[in-house]
Amino acid sequence: MNPNNTNDPLALKERILYEDNHLLILNKRAGEIVQGDNTGDKPLLELARDYIRVVGNKPGNVFCGLVHRLDRPVSGAVVYAKTSKALSRMNELVKKRDIDKVYWAIVEGCPKDAESHLTHYLIKNEKNNKTFVSDREKDGYQRAELEYKVLVKTERYSLLEVRLLTGRHHQIRAQLSHIGCPIKGDLKYGARRSNEDGSISLHARRVAFEHPVSHEQIEALAKPFNPLFEKILNSK
Repeated sequence: MNPNNTNDPLALKERILYEDNHLLILNKRAGEIVQGDNTGDKPLLELARDYIRVVGNKPGNVFCGLVHRLDRPVSGAVVYAKTSKALSRMNELVKKRDIDKVYWAIVEGCPKDAESHLTHYLIKNEKNNKTFVSDREKDGYQRAELEYKVLVKTERYSLLEVRLLTGRHHQIRAQLSHIGCPIKGDLKYGARRSNEDGSISLHARRVAFEHPVSHEQIEALAKPFNPLFEKILNSK
């Protein structure tokens, strides 16, 4: 998958959703990795470090820590901390589930309910990096909850707004597939065909939380790169 990004750190400027001395919130493209992995591809974390170094004219290593993750084929808002103090406090917000995360998902078909609260039990298979879903509690399975509502329904697809209430591996992808509405392009979870760019049609639309230092309310809204989101929204 080619996210069509550049290694020029200053190019990140157009994708900054929020920045101050403690935080940097970026709009991630589908195909980018948020931190290093075994592919050897340059992660967004390193681009963010380069950006902070260049803009701040800071020689040598600079601090930049990842607050939360997004899967590689997913786009949208991702939060980085520019200080260890901010990272520690943001990690506490994550632990207490005090970060409000809203996603947009284009799914095949349409859920039977226009809005619903889904509760399932999930387990991750490490070997194939896939999450499996149960309707009831089982040993080793973790409780997973989310809320969704249908924003737009078209002949083939629906656009859902999804609010995460827990943070499990591939949670949105697995739970929506389990109710018969796999995310467009998500072959791993039952989509009929892939997207041309290898992405899946899942976008982290919004993050909101109390600033870890100033305590003001922060809200970052990420515009989708995939034009299909706007096309479906405009079809209302």
